[in-house]
Amino acid sequence: MTSQSHHSILKSMPSHPELYLLKRKQSSYQSGYAAKLSMESLFTSLLISIALFLLISPSVAVDTIAANQVIKDGETVVSAGEMFEMGFFSPANSNDRYLGIWYKKMATGTVVWVANRDLPISNTSGTFKVNREGLLLLSCCGDTVIWSSASLAFIRYINPIAQLLDTGNFVVKDRKSTDETNFIWQSFDYPGDTLLPGMKLGKDLVTGINRNLTSWKSPNDPSIGPYVDYVDTNGYPQMFILGQGSVIRVRYGPWVGIRFSGLPNEMPNPIYSVDFVVNQKEIYYKYELKTTAIQMIRLKWDGSIIMYRWSNQSRDWFVFANGFLDLCSDYGHCGPYGSCNNNKTPSCTCLDGFEPKRPDEWNTADWSSGCQLKVSLDCDAAVEFWKIRGMKFPDTRNSWYNKSMTLGECEMACRKNCSCTAYANIDVRRGGSGCLLWFGELMDLKVCKESQDLYIRMPASLLKDDGLTASQSGLDKKMRLLTITLPISMVFLGGFLAAYVRNKKNKRSSTKRRGRRVHALDKKYSNVEKDDLDLNFISLSEVVKATNNFSIDNKLGEGGYGPVYKGVLESGQQVAVKKLSESSQQGYEEFYNEVVCVARLQHRNLVKLLGYCMDGDERILIYEYLANKSLDLYLFDETSMLNWPMRLNIIHGIAKGILYLHQDSRHRIIHRDLKASNILLDSDMNPKISDFGLAREFGGDQITAKTKKVVGTYGYIPPEYAIHGHFSIKSDVFSFGVMILEMVSGKKNREFSHEDCSDNLLGYAWRLHKEGKCLELMSPSLGNSCIVSEVERTIHVGLLCVQNLAQDRPTMSSVVLMLSGDGALPPPKQPAFFVGEGLPNSSPFLADVDEATITMLKPR
Repeated sequence: MTSQSHHSILKSMPSHPELYLLKRKQSSYQSGYAAKLSMESLFTSLLISIALFLLISPSVAVDTIAANQVIKDGETVVSAGEMFEMGFFSPANSNDRYLGIWYKKMATGTVVWVANRDLPISNTSGTFKVNREGLLLLSCCGDTVIWSSASLAFIRYINPIAQLLDTGNFVVKDRKSTDETNFIWQSFDYPGDTLLPGMKLGKDLVTGINRNLTSWKSPNDPSIGPYVDYVDTNGYPQMFILGQGSVIRVRYGPWVGIRFSGLPNEMPNPIYSVDFVVNQKEIYYKYELKTTAIQMIRLKWDGSIIMYRWSNQSRDWFVFANGFLDLCSDYGHCGPYGSCNNNKTPSCTCLDGFEPKRPDEWNTADWSSGCQLKVSLDCDAAVEFWKIRGMKFPDTRNSWYNKSMTLGECEMACRKNCSCTAYANIDVRRGGSGCLLWFGELMDLKVCKESQDLYIRMPASLLKDDGLTASQSGLDKKMRLLTITLPISMVFLGGFLAAYVRNKKNKRSSTKRRGRRVHALDKKYSNVEKDDLDLNFISLSEVVKATNNFSIDNKLGEGGYGPVYKGVLESGQQVAVKKLSESSQQGYEEFYNEVVCVARLQHRNLVKLLGYCMDGDERILIYEYLANKSLDLYLFDETSMLNWPMRLNIIHGIAKGILYLHQDSRHRIIHRDLKASNILLDSDMNPKISDFGLAREFGGDQITAKTKKVVGTYGYIPPEYAIHGHFSIKSDVFSFGVMILEMVSGKKNREFSHEDCSDNLLGYAWRLHKEGKCLELMSPSLGNSCIVSEVERTIHVGLLCVQNLAQDRPTMSSVVLMLSGDGALPPPKQPAFFVGEGLPNSSPFLADVDEATITMLKPR
């Protein structure tokens, strides 16, 4: 950046001569201004220029404020590399003025720090400066100071300056100091809602400064909100997010050398590095960028914590990582000694050797009371330590740690203290090191694949009775174990063989009984291993009780299969009960198909089938209950609450669910009936694909099939299937593309009409895309929440999915990459069922080819 552009940082011409020189370089000012002056005023002008030159130090740069130099509202300071800018701003839909720092070169206008968060200025009279003592003073309405910085060491007669760095840090330092890290004050010590690279989140144990993230009150109100992200230093340090009333909302667990316990590994990557420092001077979390990438972590006004990365391609932020993972992220969801597993129903169970403290509450799905040992601990009785793996470490606020002890020494320390309830290594790297001891109840346990060993104190008698394995340390224990178990093992081996033969006989007998119950799942499914299903048979009496005898008050809706009721099982779990209707066009085949398909599928974006019921002619399916019902109830409502981020999240979730069906599941599944009404939404508006009654399983390398009975829903069926009966994974891709265009437009494909053309929704979207007006497809309700580049890219991907020829459509793996990436996309070809100019707007299904028929299924 040139010197002249550096000096143009002050936007208005101030009355003070020293600020005037900052606005125009003297040489440029003399040459440009003198040319316009009349001869009679030239002498006066030259005198003023000389005075200005003498008054101002030439060393003052545009990123620096000298002592007592006043910056007014309308004037800004820019970092040397023009990465950040500082000045007064107003949030959207507000006239209040705040002093803040925001991105300038990239991500222009994104605010990362605010000084007077709770004391906005109602007009443009605000000013700020650094005084001779190194204090930053923000004033308004004259000399009324409304905000000032804290001074760590009050020093008089220094020569302070304030400087905005390219890191986004606004610092006050001694002009003569050569130490670039020795600051009198810095904004990085007082974060707002944003954690920038190089900023520390934690506590300075020398100065007592706590560096926490605090949310905004709302998207347009920088006032301090209710959510706080901070590093807790009581016991071994860990990270928390507090919510309303300072209640713990999320705990990220202690740092174990490579990550916070319970979170995925922070694997080495070329973009950024992560560090967590614990020493006698400070405790903090920090990340540093290795490249020129732009990244930030933000605690949003709703309590979510997001890592954003800037995309040069789309010129906008995209979500790189989300700090909220699942239901088990809620602090203490299962109470003391309760283990939370988001992939199981119910999600809470007691650790082995423990039992519910209040069984009556657990039966109503209230797990907050937690669990207790089946046999109380006795300090005088023998104890052992049960080793469990794959568990997020418990809350460490009541813990003790030592970084130099071995695991054996750690066990001895815990064994000697009767109050010690568990122990583990602190650092999992290089085989483990350090010692962490817990005292009191173990709280906030969560199943986590990427976790280290945890050793829990148990009565030796309980370990023996429950068949649990205690930890053993030392050669003597190993030898003792070997000498005891070797002779016994031969006896047990003979017993095991006898039991195995007996079990095989019982299993065959059980399979016959089960076969009579489920009619062997029909001959069509005789090759299915029954043990693969892992599905509960629920009696009709239990279903009747759960739904209050299929009460009309419990009815959630009705689809092509039959009515759906809300129910509560004896365990207290809420479920959705789908009952086959006598008048349904579907029947036993769809029922068996759904039992076989869904029971073997496990993915966060697929609905969970919990059980089934067969009794006489009754065919009932029991699913997890999803509070927000189906997507179509929101999508096609003109007053829809679905903003653009929510819609994009749903699109991404559906795409990942289909990819799992096509590629990642053990059995390749073609859904064949993807549509908005078959997408259910959980309490957080996350999508789950449902209704697998029409699904087909492909084996081996099979990618296509043909049928004479074409089934599905008009508007979502591709032409090769509707006309010729050919279906493949590209059939689901077509249906997904239709849903994308419906998500953007808020219009149903099968009911779409436009006054200016006779196109269907697909043709209308394609025509707009070719004319460079694809944003006209977007629902007006998305205007205030959308990111234009995301909308345009999403429409483009949708058009690629609905191309007329199946071979032109991308696979779902490509679709997922295109939706989340920012690379160039191929141009879409003509969509299916496109009605060109001059052609009759007739239904494509009127063609009588291969005697194919369409079974119209009502939305459900």
